[in-house]
Amino acid sequence: MSEKSARESYRLVDTRRRGAPPSQVDVNKDGGGENHVDGARRRGRGASSNAVSRYDALTSAPVDDGWDGLAELPPFQTEVRRETAKSIIASNNSPDISFNQSINPYRGCEHGCIYCYARPTHAYLGHSPGLDFETKLTAKMNAAALLEAALAKPSYKVSPIALGAITDPYQPVEKDYKITRQILEVLSAAQHPFTIVTKSALVLRDVDLLQPLAKKGLCKVALSITSLDAKLSRKMEPRASAPHRRVEALRKLDELGIPTMVMMAPVIPGLNDHEIEAILEAVADAGAGEAGYVLLRLPLEIKALFREWLAREVPERAGRVISLTQSTRGGRDYDTRWGVRQRGEGPFAKLIEQRFRLARKRLGLELRQNDLRCDLFIPPVAKGGQMSLF
Repeated sequence: MSEKSARESYRLVDTRRRGAPPSQVDVNKDGGGENHVDGARRRGRGASSNAVSRYDALTSAPVDDGWDGLAELPPFQTEVRRETAKSIIASNNSPDISFNQSINPYRGCEHGCIYCYARPTHAYLGHSPGLDFETKLTAKMNAAALLEAALAKPSYKVSPIALGAITDPYQPVEKDYKITRQILEVLSAAQHPFTIVTKSALVLRDVDLLQPLAKKGLCKVALSITSLDAKLSRKMEPRASAPHRRVEALRKLDELGIPTMVMMAPVIPGLNDHEIEAILEAVADAGAGEAGYVLLRLPLEIKALFREWLAREVPERAGRVISLTQSTRGGRDYDTRWGVRQRGEGPFAKLIEQRFRLARKRLGLELRQNDLRCDLFIPPVAKGGQMSLF
């Protein structure tokens, strides 16, 4: 295909003239919007489309130029850009989130979870929250050095650091880049408390670091499990570890004495809410100590991406899923209010909360207050500095 033909395989749409932001594309009954990407090109990916950032006035839409140009476009490949970050610890003061410090070694996430609330953050980089989010990644190569420098500052105040608050620290590219492991090595040397949230059994690679820290009360690992149905999980979370592998990881962590919890995140009304009790029973049997959940959130571009996915993968349930979800959000797709955004409101949201609470209590998986120790912290020695005399 010539360069000219490749260019003409797309047409520009002025979203200002159409009166709708790029995130609000119309989805047809087959799940294909103006930015719908052919199935062969997005094989193994979660999103169906690749609409541009909501900050852009123009968006591109694939069209057939009459020369089978679209058929010759290559499949989406994972691209990783190496970044020299300026800072690494993010602060948080949201009253409905249990941590106030977090670290994200990567931007974007190859797991490709279609419901991921982090997708809209890719727009800040000028990328699409759709397929770009799961194929155009950024690795913060100097994360460990930045962390060590931050912990060495005299003004630093110890508080548990959450790894995986936005994107997964153990997504597939971690096998090669090992940035998460480097961060754990710094935290281990400083005896600093931390938590991990992941959908990957790759976390078992680092048990040599986690086990001794767990014995001192310095770490906790949370596995996110949304379904025990391998087929559904593969569709929702195409490159995350299979459900049974996550359950096995929980069991192994428990055997090693590493505290664990499970997050059913998200609970999707009409799609996986019927699995609440089964998931909690499976993880309790595997030795999990705690369990929590988050109701499906559909902010910004996710509302369109999720509808596309429903139309493509579970068209027979699409209408019911959206209807039930909106019933928990006051008739809207999403409610941003603190305290409400994680749990929702209304009869169906209340039913989910009651079922989860009763099953959790019956199985001994009730949430505990943050019990990680902060009194063992040993500040790193700043470069060019010396150890304190006191």
